[in-house]
Formats: sequence, structure tokens, C-alpha cells
Amino acid sequence: MNRFRQLLAAGVLCGVAVGAQAQLSSTITATSDYDFRGFSQSAKDPALQASLDYAFSNGFAVGAWASNVDFDNDADVEVDYYASFTRAINDAASWSLGATLYSYPGSDDVEDYPEFYAGVEVGKFSFKQWYSDNYLKADAGSAYYTEGNATFELPHDLSLLLHAGYSWGDFWKDDSAGGGELIDYSVGLGYTVGNFDLNLKWTGTDASGDQKITDDVGNNEGRIVFTVATTLPWGKK
Repeated sequence: MNRFRQLLAAGVLCGVAVGAQAQLSSTITATSDYDFRGFSQSAKDPALQASLDYAFSNGFAVGAWASNVDFDNDADVEVDYYASFTRAINDAASWSLGATLYSYPGSDDVEDYPEFYAGVEVGKFSFKQWYSDNYLKADAGSAYYTEGNATFELPHDLSLLLHAGYSWGDFWKDDSAGGGELIDYSVGLGYTVGNFDLNLKWTGTDASGDQKITDDVGNNEGRIVFTVATTLPWGKK
């Protein structure tokens, strides 16, 4: 894990060295439920989240993101560190590569783990393939996550937000870990008021039987999530 942190740091230094006029931004988000791939990370309680991001003119970007969490153990905060590189294919399409380190400062119960992705964006559609060699914890097995997203403009400054994801791989095949491959989905509406982005979505999974979590902690039932976000500095969004 220390090696992964070193690689991220090296990527940051590389971006600084060859990038010109880096753009610094921060996004602050308040949400009724921290939803991650159909699972509640905040026990269906509200979460306050913030990011700090650097984007370089060469397509390289780095950042950090934090949120409160509730896993019914000693983890109270999640801090993610990430780096990515994006290159345009043409005016309507681009591809990207990236890595994220999920960390839980001060926790003895939740381990840090990395995840990597390759993605492509074409018009209103985007696709990403994620991979982790040890998902969630050491020796838990590799895991893949395939996701597709789409955004469509609607009348009255509304937008339709669609998402579908598929969790698969060794981790999810292990009954004692993931308990079976899983599909998650969401359908939402987005609306911008001044400098604030509002999002109301319905999210859920196809979990059933023992894989379906009805308790608040880790809940993966269908539910409504409302989010308000703003990106600073205003006027440079």
C-alpha cells in the first residue's frame, strides 16, 4: 500500500512538472445518503463531502475527496486519493485512465485498498471498467466493476441522469464476501440553480436473499437520494 501511495505521489509530481496553468477547484456536497454502487456508506444518514482537485492542461488531474461514513465499526471518515489522465479522440469522444486509493484514517477495522480504471466518453454516454486486485481488504480476491452512465438534457433546464453498474470477479463469487455478482442502477433528475447543482435519484440493486441488506448499515434496497453540490471558485465551473 505504501508503494501505491508513492506511485500516486510520483504521478502528481510528473503532472506538476509537465502541466501548465493548473486549475484548482473544490466541490462541496451535501447528500441525504452516501451511495456507492447501490450500497449506503452512511447507514442511510446524511453525509457531508468535499474534494480538492488539480487539473492540468496536459490532461493530467489529481485530487482528494472526503466523506463521513458509518459501517457500524470504528471507521468514521473516508478519504480517497486519485489521479487520472484524459485524452481527446475527437470533438465528441475521449478516453481516460485513472487510479483511486480508498482510505479510512484512524480505523483498525477497515483496510485501505486501490482501484484502477479505463474509460471512454462518447457524446452523452460514458463507460468505465474498474479493477482491484484485493477489493475492500487484503486477500479478499480481485473484483471488477463495469459501469455505464448517460446524461440527457430535458426542458426547463432539467437533465435526465442514468446509471447502471455490474460488480463481478472473484470477490463477488465468494459467498462469504460479496455473495454473488450484482447489478446496481439509478435514475435521476439534475437541476442547476445559480452555482448549485441539485440531484434527485432513485438507486437500488438486484440483490435478493442473503445478499439483500435491509438494515441501515450497508443498505442496498431501492431508495431515494437527494444531493446538493457546488464547485468553487464560482464562475469557473
